Amino acid sequence: MLGIGNFAMHRAVIESGHPFVEDSKLHFGKHFGKYSSYIIEFVILTGSMLFAAAGYGIAAAVYVLYSVLNALAAWLLLSGRF
Repeated sequence: MLGIGNFAMHRAVIESGHPFVEDSKLHFGKHFGKYSSYIIEFVILTGSMLFAAAGYGIAAAVYVLYSVLNALAAWLLLSGRF
């Protein structure tokens, strides 16, 4: 469920038109491609799930913390507070 939320927040931020995001997309996309940020998000989710399945519970806790920080960053950008 956190993965779905993270992808939804990611898409909302990418499509927000915020100047910080637009500058990042220009620089990041030029070097890594248009959809590379989605690939990185997917790799983080997959890695967390694989480590958690292997018995490393800390991976799940770290992914929860990542999700909370991701939600905070999305809120700051989408609400215009940043």
